[in-house]
Amino acid sequence: MAFVNTNFTKVSESYLFVEVARRIKAYQEAHPEAKIIRMGIGDVTRPIVPAVIEALHKAVDEMGTADGFRGYGPEQGYAFLREAICNYDFKQRGIDIQPDEIFVSDGAKSDCGNIGDILGQQNVIAVTDPVYPVYVDTNVMGGRAGDFDGIRYSRICYMPCTQENGFVPTLPSQHVDVIYLCFPNNPTGTTLTKSQLKVWVDYALREKSIILFDAAYEAFITEDDVPHSIYEIEGARQCAIEFRSFSKTAGFTGLRCGFTVVPKELVAYTEEGKAVALNRLWNRRQSTKFNGTPYIVQRAAEAVYSPEGRAQIMANIAYYRENARLMKQTFESIGIPAFGGVNSPYVWIRTPLDSWQFFDRLLDECHVVGTPGVGFGPSGQGYFRLTAFATHEATREAMERIKKWKL
Repeated sequence: MAFVNTNFTKVSESYLFVEVARRIKAYQEAHPEAKIIRMGIGDVTRPIVPAVIEALHKAVDEMGTADGFRGYGPEQGYAFLREAICNYDFKQRGIDIQPDEIFVSDGAKSDCGNIGDILGQQNVIAVTDPVYPVYVDTNVMGGRAGDFDGIRYSRICYMPCTQENGFVPTLPSQHVDVIYLCFPNNPTGTTLTKSQLKVWVDYALREKSIILFDAAYEAFITEDDVPHSIYEIEGARQCAIEFRSFSKTAGFTGLRCGFTVVPKELVAYTEEGKAVALNRLWNRRQSTKFNGTPYIVQRAAEAVYSPEGRAQIMANIAYYRENARLMKQTFESIGIPAFGGVNSPYVWIRTPLDSWQFFDRLLDECHVVGTPGVGFGPSGQGYFRLTAFATHEATREAMERIKKWKL
Protein backbone atom coordinates (compact mmCIF):
# COMPACT_ATOMS: atom_id res chain seq x y z
CA MET A 1 0.00 0.00 0.00
CA ALA A 2 1.39 3.39 -1.03
CA PHE A 3 0.87 6.37 1.26
CA VAL A 4 0.48 10.05 0.42
CA ASN A 5 2.10 13.04 2.02
CA THR A 6 -0.94 13.99 4.11
CA ASN A 7 0.24 17.59 4.37
CA PHE A 8 -1.00 18.03 0.80
CA THR A 9 -4.51 17.17 1.98
CA LYS A 10 -4.42 20.22 4.27
CA VAL A 11 -4.00 22.66 1.38
CA SER A 12 -7.06 24.30 -0.12
CA GLU A 13 -8.38 22.23 -3.01
CA SER A 14 -8.14 25.19 -5.36
CA TYR A 15 -5.19 27.56 -5.72
CA LEU A 16 -6.50 31.16 -5.66
CA PHE A 17 -5.84 31.93 -9.31
CA VAL A 18 -7.33 28.62 -10.43
CA GLU A 19 -10.58 29.61 -8.69
CA VAL A 20 -10.49 33.02 -10.34
CA ALA A 21 -10.03 31.35 -13.74
CA ARG A 22 -12.88 28.93 -13.01
CA ARG A 23 -15.30 31.77 -12.26
CA ILE A 24 -14.27 33.69 -15.37
CA LYS A 25 -14.77 30.61 -17.54
CA ALA A 26 -18.23 29.95 -16.11
CA TYR A 27 -19.26 33.58 -16.61
CA GLN A 28 -17.91 33.71 -20.17
CA GLU A 29 -19.78 30.54 -21.10
CA ALA A 30 -23.01 32.03 -19.74
CA HIS A 31 -22.35 35.44 -21.35
CA PRO A 32 -20.39 34.80 -24.57
CA GLU A 33 -21.06 38.37 -25.76
CA ALA A 34 -19.27 39.96 -22.78
CA LYS A 35 -15.94 41.65 -23.52
CA ILE A 36 -14.00 40.80 -20.38
CA ILE A 37 -10.94 42.81 -19.42
CA ARG A 38 -8.57 40.75 -17.28
CA MET A 39 -6.66 42.58 -14.57
CA GLY A 40 -6.41 39.72 -12.11
CA ILE A 41 -3.48 37.37 -12.68
CA GLY A 42 -0.20 39.29 -12.86
CA ASP A 43 0.87 38.16 -16.32
CA VAL A 44 2.55 40.68 -18.59
CA THR A 45 1.25 41.74 -22.01
CA ARG A 46 4.15 43.69 -23.56
CA PRO A 47 6.31 41.63 -25.95
CA ILE A 48 9.82 40.64 -24.95
CA VAL A 49 12.11 43.49 -25.98
CA PRO A 50 14.22 43.32 -29.17
CA ALA A 51 17.61 43.10 -27.42
CA VAL A 52 16.49 40.01 -25.54
CA ILE A 53 14.90 38.41 -28.60
CA GLU A 54 18.12 38.99 -30.55
CA ALA A 55 20.15 37.25 -27.84
CA LEU A 56 17.66 34.40 -27.74
CA HIS A 57 17.90 33.88 -31.50
CA LYS A 58 21.67 33.99 -31.39
CA ALA A 59 21.74 31.37 -28.62
CA VAL A 60 19.36 29.13 -30.55
CA ASP A 61 21.62 29.35 -33.59
CA GLU A 62 24.63 28.47 -31.42
CA MET A 63 22.86 25.34 -30.25
CA GLY A 64 22.65 24.19 -33.86
CA THR A 65 26.42 24.11 -34.32
CA ALA A 66 29.01 21.65 -33.07
CA ASP A 67 31.07 24.37 -31.40
CA GLY A 68 28.13 26.24 -29.90
CA PHE A 69 26.06 23.32 -28.67
CA ARG A 70 25.44 23.15 -24.90
CA GLY A 71 24.20 20.11 -23.03
CA TYR A 72 23.81 19.98 -19.28
CA GLY A 73 24.83 23.32 -17.84
CA PRO A 74 25.88 24.18 -14.28
CA GLU A 75 22.96 23.76 -11.89
CA GLN A 76 23.83 27.08 -10.27
CA GLY A 77 23.70 29.01 -13.56
CA TYR A 78 26.27 29.95 -16.19
CA ALA A 79 29.06 32.25 -15.02
CA PHE A 80 28.22 34.89 -17.67
CA LEU A 81 24.76 35.44 -16.18
CA ARG A 82 25.75 35.19 -12.53
CA GLU A 83 28.46 37.78 -13.11
CA ALA A 84 26.08 40.11 -14.96
CA ILE A 85 23.57 39.85 -12.13
CA CYS A 86 26.29 40.43 -9.56
CA ASN A 87 27.64 43.52 -11.31
CA TYR A 88 24.37 45.23 -12.26
CA ASP A 89 21.91 44.32 -9.49
CA PHE A 90 24.33 44.48 -6.59
CA LYS A 91 27.80 45.96 -7.15
CA GLN A 92 26.42 49.04 -8.89
CA ARG A 93 24.37 49.66 -5.75
CA GLY A 94 27.40 49.19 -3.51
CA ILE A 95 26.25 45.77 -2.32
CA ASP A 96 28.82 43.03 -1.71
CA ILE A 97 27.38 39.93 -3.38
CA GLN A 98 29.61 37.38 -5.13
CA PRO A 99 28.69 35.27 -8.19
CA ASP A 100 28.89 32.03 -6.20
CA GLU A 101 26.16 33.37 -3.90
CA ILE A 102 23.76 33.66 -6.86
CA PHE A 103 21.74 30.64 -8.03
CA VAL A 104 19.90 30.95 -11.35
CA SER A 105 16.59 29.11 -11.59
CA ASP A 106 13.35 28.90 -13.56
CA GLY A 107 11.68 31.60 -11.47
CA ALA A 108 11.15 33.10 -8.04
CA LYS A 109 7.94 31.12 -7.47
CA SER A 110 9.84 27.84 -7.68
CA ASP A 111 12.59 29.01 -5.36
CA CYS A 112 10.19 30.49 -2.80
CA GLY A 113 8.56 27.07 -2.59
CA ASN A 114 11.69 24.94 -2.86
CA ILE A 115 13.66 26.80 -0.20
CA GLY A 116 11.69 24.84 2.38
CA ASP A 117 13.67 21.74 1.39
CA ILE A 118 16.65 22.99 3.41
CA LEU A 119 14.63 24.26 6.40
CA GLY A 120 13.52 22.05 9.28
CA GLN A 121 9.87 21.24 9.94
CA GLN A 122 10.12 22.61 13.48
CA ASN A 123 10.62 26.20 12.28
CA VAL A 124 7.94 28.70 13.26
CA ILE A 125 6.91 30.59 10.12
CA ALA A 126 5.76 34.22 9.99
CA VAL A 127 4.01 35.81 7.00
CA THR A 128 2.62 39.24 6.32
CA ASP A 129 -1.15 39.08 5.90
CA PRO A 130 -2.35 39.41 3.13
CA VAL A 131 0.38 37.45 1.40
CA TYR A 132 1.34 35.71 -1.85
CA PRO A 133 -0.36 32.28 -1.42
CA VAL A 134 2.76 30.29 -2.39
CA TYR A 135 4.48 31.18 0.91
CA VAL A 136 1.71 29.66 3.01
CA ASP A 137 0.76 26.76 0.76
CA THR A 138 4.29 25.41 0.40
CA ASN A 139 4.77 25.48 4.17
CA VAL A 140 1.53 23.55 4.54
CA MET A 141 2.92 20.99 2.08
CA GLY A 142 6.19 20.94 4.04
CA GLY A 143 4.49 20.15 7.36
CA ARG A 144 5.21 23.49 9.07
CA ALA A 145 1.72 25.04 9.08
CA GLY A 146 -0.28 23.01 11.59
CA ASP A 147 -4.05 22.67 11.38
CA PHE A 148 -6.43 24.88 9.42
CA ASP A 149 -9.45 26.35 11.25
CA GLY A 150 -11.09 27.66 8.10
CA ILE A 151 -9.30 31.00 8.33
CA ARG A 152 -5.72 30.47 9.55
CA TYR A 153 -3.16 27.71 10.10
CA SER A 154 -2.36 27.11 13.75
CA ARG A 155 1.47 27.15 13.52
CA ILE A 156 1.83 30.14 11.22
CA CYS A 157 2.27 33.60 12.68
CA TYR A 158 0.16 36.06 10.67
CA MET A 159 1.23 39.71 10.69
CA PRO A 160 -1.66 41.92 9.52
CA CYS A 161 -0.92 44.65 6.97
CA THR A 162 -3.97 46.87 6.52
CA GLN A 163 -4.90 50.49 5.94
CA GLU A 164 -5.01 50.96 9.71
CA ASN A 165 -1.29 50.23 10.19
CA GLY A 166 -0.18 51.74 6.90
CA PHE A 167 0.48 48.23 5.52
CA VAL A 168 3.63 48.02 7.69
CA PRO A 169 3.84 44.72 9.60
CA THR A 170 4.50 44.80 13.34
CA LEU A 171 7.24 42.64 14.83
CA PRO A 172 5.78 39.39 16.17
CA SER A 173 5.14 39.16 19.89
CA GLN A 174 6.36 35.54 19.80
CA HIS A 175 9.66 34.15 18.58
CA VAL A 176 9.61 33.14 14.91
CA ASP A 177 12.32 31.37 12.95
CA VAL A 178 11.53 32.16 9.31
CA ILE A 179 9.99 35.43 8.12
CA TYR A 180 8.58 35.98 4.62
CA LEU A 181 8.76 39.59 3.44
CA CYS A 182 7.83 40.79 -0.07
CA PHE A 183 8.48 44.45 -0.88
CA PRO A 184 7.30 46.07 -3.07
CA ASN A 185 4.47 43.91 -1.84
CA ASN A 186 2.28 41.46 -3.65
CA PRO A 187 -0.69 41.95 -3.31
CA THR A 188 -0.87 45.41 -1.66
CA GLY A 189 1.67 47.21 -3.87
CA THR A 190 3.03 48.98 -0.79
CA THR A 191 6.67 49.27 0.33
CA LEU A 192 8.97 49.56 3.32
CA THR A 193 11.56 52.30 3.66
CA LYS A 194 15.15 51.42 4.50
CA SER A 195 14.63 52.30 8.15
CA GLN A 196 11.47 50.17 8.33
CA LEU A 197 13.25 47.20 6.77
CA LYS A 198 16.20 47.62 9.16
CA VAL A 199 13.80 46.90 12.04
CA TRP A 200 13.29 43.44 10.57
CA VAL A 201 16.96 42.79 9.93
CA ASP A 202 17.76 43.77 13.51
CA TYR A 203 15.02 41.45 14.78
CA ALA A 204 16.29 38.53 12.69
CA LEU A 205 19.86 39.02 13.89
CA ARG A 206 18.72 39.18 17.49
CA GLU A 207 16.47 36.11 17.26
CA LYS A 208 18.77 34.12 14.92
CA SER A 209 15.90 34.03 12.46
CA ILE A 210 16.01 33.99 8.65
CA ILE A 211 14.25 36.49 6.40
CA LEU A 212 13.09 35.18 3.03
CA PHE A 213 12.91 38.41 1.03
CA ASP A 214 10.97 38.41 -2.25
CA ALA A 215 12.20 41.34 -4.38
CA ALA A 216 10.44 40.30 -7.60
CA TYR A 217 9.06 43.82 -8.19
CA GLU A 218 12.13 45.92 -7.36
CA ALA A 219 12.41 47.25 -10.92
CA PHE A 220 9.17 49.22 -10.39
CA ILE A 221 10.58 51.25 -7.48
CA THR A 222 10.57 55.00 -8.07
CA GLU A 223 11.17 56.42 -4.59
CA ASP A 224 14.73 56.91 -3.29
CA ASP A 225 14.19 55.63 0.26
CA VAL A 226 12.74 52.29 -0.86
CA PRO A 227 15.43 49.56 -0.96
CA HIS A 228 15.79 47.49 -4.13
CA SER A 229 17.53 44.72 -2.15
CA ILE A 230 17.48 43.69 1.49
CA TYR A 231 21.28 43.63 1.30
CA GLU A 232 21.22 47.43 1.26
CA ILE A 233 20.53 47.03 4.99
CA GLU A 234 23.53 46.48 7.26
CA GLY A 235 23.60 42.96 8.69
CA ALA A 236 21.28 41.42 6.09
CA ARG A 237 23.98 39.09 4.76
CA GLN A 238 23.88 37.30 8.11
CA CYS A 239 20.11 36.79 8.16
CA ALA A 240 18.48 36.97 4.71
CA ILE A 241 17.92 35.07 1.47
CA GLU A 242 16.69 37.13 -1.48
CA PHE A 243 14.57 35.99 -4.42
CA ARG A 244 14.52 37.83 -7.76
CA SER A 245 12.64 37.27 -11.00
CA PHE A 246 12.90 38.31 -14.64
CA SER A 247 9.15 37.71 -15.08
CA LYS A 248 7.78 41.17 -14.33
CA THR A 249 11.08 42.99 -14.92
CA ALA A 250 11.71 41.71 -18.44
CA GLY A 251 8.51 39.89 -19.39
CA PHE A 252 9.88 36.38 -18.83
CA THR A 253 6.63 34.88 -17.54
CA GLY A 254 6.77 32.45 -20.46
CA LEU A 255 10.55 32.07 -20.75
CA ARG A 256 10.98 31.40 -16.99
CA CYS A 257 14.10 32.70 -15.29
CA GLY A 258 14.92 34.04 -11.85
CA PHE A 259 17.59 33.74 -9.22
CA THR A 260 18.12 33.38 -5.49
CA VAL A 261 20.89 34.93 -3.42
CA VAL A 262 22.24 32.94 -0.46
CA PRO A 263 25.19 34.69 1.26
CA LYS A 264 28.00 32.39 2.36
CA GLU A 265 27.97 33.57 5.96
CA LEU A 266 24.24 32.86 6.41
CA VAL A 267 23.67 29.89 8.74
CA ALA A 268 20.87 27.91 10.33
CA TYR A 269 21.22 25.37 13.11
CA THR A 270 20.86 21.67 13.81
CA GLU A 271 18.87 20.59 16.86
CA GLU A 272 22.22 20.19 18.63
CA GLY A 273 22.99 23.86 17.96
CA LYS A 274 25.59 23.33 15.24
CA ALA A 275 25.70 26.12 12.63
CA VAL A 276 25.30 24.98 9.01
CA ALA A 277 25.97 27.23 6.01
CA LEU A 278 22.79 27.56 3.92
CA ASN A 279 24.72 28.44 0.76
CA ARG A 280 26.23 24.94 0.83
CA LEU A 281 22.86 23.28 1.53
CA TRP A 282 21.07 25.19 -1.24
CA ASN A 283 23.87 24.32 -3.65
CA ARG A 284 23.47 20.66 -2.71
CA ARG A 285 19.70 20.83 -3.11
CA GLN A 286 19.93 22.44 -6.56
CA SER A 287 22.62 20.01 -7.71
CA THR A 288 20.39 17.09 -6.73
CA LYS A 289 16.93 18.24 -7.79
CA PHE A 290 17.56 20.73 -10.61
CA ASN A 291 19.36 20.43 -13.93
CA GLY A 292 19.73 24.15 -14.53
CA THR A 293 17.93 26.83 -16.51
CA PRO A 294 18.27 26.39 -20.31
CA TYR A 295 21.32 28.00 -21.91
CA ILE A 296 19.22 29.94 -24.41
CA VAL A 297 17.10 31.43 -21.61
CA GLN A 298 20.18 32.45 -19.64
CA ARG A 299 21.64 34.18 -22.70
CA ALA A 300 18.32 36.01 -23.07
CA ALA A 301 18.50 37.03 -19.40
CA GLU A 302 22.06 38.25 -19.87
CA ALA A 303 20.79 40.66 -22.55
CA VAL A 304 18.54 42.25 -19.95
CA TYR A 305 21.68 43.90 -18.58
CA SER A 306 22.94 45.30 -21.89
CA PRO A 307 22.50 49.07 -22.44
CA GLU A 308 19.94 48.40 -25.17
CA GLY A 309 18.15 45.81 -23.09
CA ARG A 310 17.95 48.11 -20.05
CA ALA A 311 16.55 51.01 -22.07
CA GLN A 312 13.94 48.84 -23.76
CA ILE A 313 12.89 47.11 -20.55
CA MET A 314 12.58 50.35 -18.60
CA ALA A 315 10.29 51.65 -21.36
CA ASN A 316 8.01 48.64 -20.76
CA ILE A 317 8.08 49.19 -17.02
CA ALA A 318 7.17 52.86 -17.55
CA TYR A 319 4.24 51.66 -19.70
CA TYR A 320 2.92 49.53 -16.82
CA ARG A 321 3.56 52.29 -14.27
CA GLU A 322 1.33 54.59 -16.31
CA ASN A 323 -1.44 51.99 -16.18
CA ALA A 324 -1.03 51.76 -12.39
CA ARG A 325 -1.16 55.56 -12.06
CA LEU A 326 -4.40 55.73 -14.06
CA MET A 327 -5.99 52.92 -12.04
CA LYS A 328 -5.11 54.46 -8.68
CA GLN A 329 -6.31 57.89 -9.82
CA THR A 330 -9.60 56.45 -11.08
CA PHE A 331 -10.51 54.69 -7.84
CA GLU A 332 -9.57 57.70 -5.75
CA SER A 333 -11.74 59.92 -7.98
CA ILE A 334 -14.84 57.83 -7.21
CA GLY A 335 -14.13 57.69 -3.49
CA ILE A 336 -12.64 54.18 -3.21
CA PRO A 337 -9.37 54.14 -1.22
CA ALA A 338 -6.51 52.86 -3.39
CA PHE A 339 -2.97 51.89 -2.37
CA GLY A 340 0.21 50.82 -4.13
CA GLY A 341 0.62 51.67 -7.80
CA VAL A 342 3.66 53.90 -7.24
CA ASN A 343 6.55 51.49 -6.72
CA SER A 344 4.59 48.47 -7.89
CA PRO A 345 2.42 47.15 -10.73
CA TYR A 346 -0.38 46.36 -8.25
CA VAL A 347 -3.21 48.60 -7.06
CA TRP A 348 -4.91 47.47 -3.85
CA ILE A 349 -8.33 48.93 -3.20
CA ARG A 350 -10.56 48.89 -0.13
CA THR A 351 -14.01 47.77 -1.20
CA PRO A 352 -17.40 48.45 0.38
CA LEU A 353 -18.24 44.75 -0.07
CA ASP A 354 -16.94 41.29 0.78
CA SER A 355 -13.98 40.54 -1.50
CA TRP A 356 -15.67 37.79 -3.50
CA GLN A 357 -18.93 39.75 -3.73
CA PHE A 358 -16.95 42.64 -5.19
CA PHE A 359 -15.28 40.22 -7.65
CA ASP A 360 -18.64 38.88 -8.83
CA ARG A 361 -20.24 42.30 -9.21
CA LEU A 362 -17.24 43.81 -10.98
CA LEU A 363 -17.25 40.88 -13.41
CA ASP A 364 -21.02 40.90 -13.94
CA GLU A 365 -21.61 44.64 -14.14
CA CYS A 366 -18.33 45.97 -15.59
CA HIS A 367 -16.89 42.83 -17.22
CA VAL A 368 -13.60 43.54 -15.45
CA VAL A 369 -11.61 40.90 -13.56
CA GLY A 370 -9.41 41.42 -10.51
CA THR A 371 -8.40 39.27 -7.56
CA PRO A 372 -10.31 39.09 -4.26
CA GLY A 373 -8.13 40.28 -1.38
CA VAL A 374 -9.33 37.57 0.99
CA GLY A 375 -7.69 35.02 -1.30
CA PHE A 376 -4.35 36.37 -0.07
CA GLY A 377 -5.19 35.87 3.61
CA PRO A 378 -7.74 36.81 6.29
CA SER A 379 -6.57 40.45 6.50
CA GLY A 380 -7.30 40.79 2.80
CA GLN A 381 -11.04 40.59 3.41
CA GLY A 382 -12.69 43.73 2.10
CA TYR A 383 -9.79 44.48 -0.26
CA PHE A 384 -9.24 43.78 -3.95
CA ARG A 385 -6.16 43.63 -6.21
CA LEU A 386 -5.85 44.80 -9.80
CA THR A 387 -2.74 44.56 -11.93
CA ALA A 388 -1.26 47.11 -14.30
CA PHE A 389 -0.18 44.54 -16.89
CA ALA A 390 -3.02 45.05 -19.36
CA THR A 391 -2.58 47.22 -22.44
CA HIS A 392 -3.11 50.98 -22.21
CA GLU A 393 -6.28 50.60 -24.27
CA ALA A 394 -7.72 47.87 -22.05
CA THR A 395 -6.79 49.73 -18.88
CA ARG A 396 -8.46 52.96 -20.05
CA GLU A 397 -11.56 51.05 -21.11
CA ALA A 398 -11.77 49.23 -17.76
CA MET A 399 -11.41 52.49 -15.83
CA GLU A 400 -14.10 54.17 -17.94
CA ARG A 401 -16.48 51.32 -17.15
CA ILE A 402 -15.68 51.56 -13.45
CA LYS A 403 -16.21 55.36 -13.37
CA LYS A 404 -19.75 54.79 -14.72
CA TRP A 405 -20.41 51.92 -12.31
CA LYS A 406 -23.27 52.28 -9.83
CA LEU A 407 -21.71 50.34 -6.98
